[in-house]
Amino acid sequence: MEANPLDNPVWNSLTTTHQAHCLNLEGFKFYDPKYCPFGALNHEEINADALQAYADLTNDFFIVGNKPSAHPQNLRLKNELVCNQMVLHEPIQLELKEEIVPLNDSYQKELIALVNLVQPGYFKDKTPDLGNYYGIFKNDQLVAVTGERMKMANATEISAVVTHPEHSGKGYAKQLVAFVANQIAEEGKIPFLHVAEKNVGAIGLYEKLGLVTRRKISFWNYSRK
Repeated sequence: MEANPLDNPVWNSLTTTHQAHCLNLEGFKFYDPKYCPFGALNHEEINADALQAYADLTNDFFIVGNKPSAHPQNLRLKNELVCNQMVLHEPIQLELKEEIVPLNDSYQKELIALVNLVQPGYFKDKTPDLGNYYGIFKNDQLVAVTGERMKMANATEISAVVTHPEHSGKGYAKQLVAFVANQIAEEGKIPFLHVAEKNVGAIGLYEKLGLVTRRKISFWNYSRK
């Protein structure tokens, strides 16, 4: 049986739609760290020197999916973040009550600042170039965003589902996820996302919108000692 591309989303994104952002290092595929600190391999046996080569470009990064069999002594495995990989099979039926604004280059500083306020460590200066991002403004302040990150031929990842802490609980995330997911579905692609398995509140929200958990997937966080 042919493997599903979602089983190894970083590898397959960098093999297809995002190959222009790919660094090939001895069996690994990595995103250029200016875009995203993610890498992947297609088997467990690997040359640890490839991890070192990427660590020379960025202090802190994630291997998504298979765990490398070894790593250099000057790197440490900080933790394993286990996520639910969730997918959407049917468009979301939800009335949008807020104005959703496409975030072009003029909003980039606000976008990066908000995401890193809530989810520090993942969002880099060029991450917004990986896909489309959308936001909700209140009194000219960007208070909630959602966008796209990994992309492959038949699927696009929903990412950076973020609401400013002072504006949470107002349903902004629900509306943005529904909007972005339906935009992806209209392109004929499967919307998917990754959410920490311990984030039961977010998982509940996504389930109410119709997303279902497809599998567990690990994000292995490495850093230089």
